[in-house]
Amino acid sequence: MKKTASAVWQGGLKDGKGTISTGSGALKDNPYGFNTRFEDTPGTNPEELIGAAHAGCFSMAFSMILGLENFTAERIETQAVVTLDKVGEGFEITTIDLTLSAKIPGIDEAKFQELANKAKEGCPVSKVLNAKISLNATLQG
Repeated sequence: MKKTASAVWQGGLKDGKGTISTGSGALKDNPYGFNTRFEDTPGTNPEELIGAAHAGCFSMAFSMILGLENFTAERIETQAVVTLDKVGEGFEITTIDLTLSAKIPGIDEAKFQELANKAKEGCPVSKVLNAKISLNATLQG
């Protein structure tokens, strides 16, 4: 299985502009630039897209792991905060903080934490990233 995405960039780093698209068409020529990445201008950026991909992948992985243990979540909500830090002369994603809130009938706190951490380690997006990934998981009553 292969998925595609593309980016087009025109101009210099600070004055240039680009677009990001996905092969599925979910994103089509979405604009991005220095100002949307390093300043507070509205728009998307690669780190935000990585965060969305990580949150989505983790949520699905957690659902799968729950199912293997005969649990079904009523709701899984995951937020990913991606930190881009200046390192040396460049930048790198240093941390991704996942925050999970889930409502899962019949599960106890210990099992919930165990399975959430298993999903964090097993999620394909977690495996591809070189950042330190933390998880703060809350089981709703």
